[in-house]
Amino acid sequence: MATALTDQDQILKNLLKTGRNTEFGKATRLDQAGTYEEFKEAVPIVDYEQMRPWIDKIKEGRHNVLWKGKPIYFAKTSGTTSGTKYIPITRDSIPNHINTARNALLCYMAETGNTRFADGKMIFLSGSPELERLGGIPTGRLSGIVNHHVPKYLRTNQMPTYETNCIEDWETKLGKIVDETIDKNMTLISGIPPWMQMYFDELIKRSGKKVGDLFPNFSVMVQGGVNFEPYRSRLMESIGRKVDSIELFPASEGFFAFQDSQEAEGLLLNSNSGIFFEFIPAGEIFNANPTRLSLKDVKVGENYALIINSNAGLWGYNIGDTVRFLSVAPYRLVVTGRTKHFISAFGEHVIGEEVEACMMKATEETGIQVNEFTVAPFVSPDAGKSYHEWFVEFEQIPHDLPAFAARLDQHLRDKNVYYDDLISGNILRPLKLTPVSKNGFIDYMKSIGKLGGQNKVPRLSNDRVIANGLAKWMLNPATV
Repeated sequence: MATALTDQDQILKNLLKTGRNTEFGKATRLDQAGTYEEFKEAVPIVDYEQMRPWIDKIKEGRHNVLWKGKPIYFAKTSGTTSGTKYIPITRDSIPNHINTARNALLCYMAETGNTRFADGKMIFLSGSPELERLGGIPTGRLSGIVNHHVPKYLRTNQMPTYETNCIEDWETKLGKIVDETIDKNMTLISGIPPWMQMYFDELIKRSGKKVGDLFPNFSVMVQGGVNFEPYRSRLMESIGRKVDSIELFPASEGFFAFQDSQEAEGLLLNSNSGIFFEFIPAGEIFNANPTRLSLKDVKVGENYALIINSNAGLWGYNIGDTVRFLSVAPYRLVVTGRTKHFISAFGEHVIGEEVEACMMKATEETGIQVNEFTVAPFVSPDAGKSYHEWFVEFEQIPHDLPAFAARLDQHLRDKNVYYDDLISGNILRPLKLTPVSKNGFIDYMKSIGKLGGQNKVPRLSNDRVIANGLAKWMLNPATV
């Protein structure tokens, strides 16, 4: 977008104009900030825990706390460390959530000429659209809130029914979605990739057909929430033919980027939608005084933690995602991982993008199909006996599991010089690969009450919590 920097400057001015009259603005002296440098002096970088006292004031019924008036919704979301989080959505910020998905579809239609999908049935899977009230404010999952704002011209083609979307139990809901859609003219299906795969598996099980044969006019898949690439090959295998895909980067805190082209790699930053973006070099995110950059100073190839300031009343807010720019004209990026999802038990700082790239390369080279995986460290007090453990659910267990593990290990050594040094120095031994039983990850997520919806398995973690939770679904490599 040619006007991205100008748009960002204007958004900051607008945010300051409104923010200075809020409780937050008065407490941080936003009224004295006129430039970005002055803004950085006034507004600290925070996470949800640090913002919680302001949210609590809103829940008590106070006005003009973080933004003018009161939010029109709270988006309820699960935090990894904060428990349930309540993210404000204001009258000014709701268009960001509604219009961005529309813009992604319009860009797709303009580029490809494919408008036929708009005539068929489309799945817009959401959390329950039934909302509770918190401090007098309607509260629910973001997808459920957005469900209330689906344009009228799409309502008649929207699947599943409102009643089915209100079902809380995931497996019951999935069954009803299949009941309602299996004989319909489905043309667009949206959701996070693990959910879509479960939906496709159930369709194939019931019909005995590939999804592309069952739905001959199915031509567009819209997805977000996790990196699509590790799921692409199995999803396309389930469909049986190629369909176009549109990737989105939404969150309860805002809709940050979307795929605007089937030809260009990466997602277009949503630079003119009420959000002023900041970027912190990923290695500095936990520093007391990290480097803060506006959009004009980002560089291609660098890994940044994404910080937002928005007309929802979020200020200096670390959303927990890391991104890397592929270009700055226009500003296109890829999501590289989560600031809290990494392995650095030995100083290697391996990130999600690296393990996903290694797995994709290994599966492409061997033709082996992987359904899901996660990685955790195993720390031994004895030198040379610690390692990274990869828990992998294969479509079919490879005949030579050690060879596949060795290939993965070499790819990670090529990708991460710190990991390579630790292997070379005999601080770590090569990775251990532990196969997981079929549907083991689904069963694990079900066991912790996080099956379906927007829940996903972290690609990697710096502890053994997920590893220990997977114990009952692990297979002994010696017996497979």
